[in-house]
Amino acid sequence: MSAQSRVSFEHAVAWIDGATRCLEAEEVSLDAAAGFVLASDQRAAGPIPSADCAAIDGFAVKAEATLGASAYNPVEVTSVPLEAGEPMPPEADAVVPFDQADPEGPGQVVLVEPIVAGANVDRYGAVATGGMLVAAAGTRLTPGQLGLLTVAGCAHVSVTRRPRVRLAITRKARSGPPIDSNGPMLRALIERDGGAVLDATLADAFAGDADVIIIAGGTGCGPSDRSAAALTSAGLLEIRGVALIPGETAGFGHTMGGVPVLLLPGSPAGCLWNYELFAGRAIRRLGGRNPELPYRVVGITITRKIVSSIGMTEICPIRRLA
Repeated sequence: MSAQSRVSFEHAVAWIDGATRCLEAEEVSLDAAAGFVLASDQRAAGPIPSADCAAIDGFAVKAEATLGASAYNPVEVTSVPLEAGEPMPPEADAVVPFDQADPEGPGQVVLVEPIVAGANVDRYGAVATGGMLVAAAGTRLTPGQLGLLTVAGCAHVSVTRRPRVRLAITRKARSGPPIDSNGPMLRALIERDGGAVLDATLADAFAGDADVIIIAGGTGCGPSDRSAAALTSAGLLEIRGVALIPGETAGFGHTMGGVPVLLLPGSPAGCLWNYELFAGRAIRRLGGRNPELPYRVVGITITRKIVSSIGMTEICPIRRLA
């Protein structure tokens, strides 16, 4: 392929965005929702907590009764033992940790220091009021959010369906046993981005259900490079060559049924960066996630000039020393 036929990085990103959109929603149980993206807002069914309750294990007491308690003046007060999360008795307004009180017969403890009202108590509605938004649409569900949704009374949630990614790895014939580094790398990346991997060969990559098809390897112009020809036979090759280093032999297109197909170079570095910048973006968009790179961005000052080829987008690995 000639340099003139390569499209710009910006053009390739625009193609990805035009070829993909967020998938439809489905209902799943909260137990199976980890990692999915919410398709609709989730609101608390009622106040959280639904009553004043103990924040720790301890003795529920009336704070006013502990005034004046000290090591020289132990005070005996009425108490109720509670575990964290249990509702407070009507007459109590504070919780003393078990290890800071000495039981003195049924319903009584001795304290050597006072406690203030509200100490170690989770107040009614402090986390959320009834109808309050607890998780917005577009939120990727973490374990902590699943716990909050459980407390909020949600048993099922509406989530964006997980993208089905048909993955085919092609390898050129070489002497010695074949080594597939792209397959494990791409499967891990697809899982990271919320996709479900459906393994395939180049011969059957375009058959069956899939939301996006990824073919790694065979994107060059050599006699054994067959990926572009396979896509041309099964659909439409719309882009062949991207002005990206490494990995300028990438290609994009669609099957006859309209499923986007992404051809990634076989070189490990070219495969990685074409996945991160284009294929990963497509999967993240399909699954309702932020399409941008899932990395923290840090501004730094480099110690030498980087000279790039005109008209090319280049990935420049660096070593950060501080």
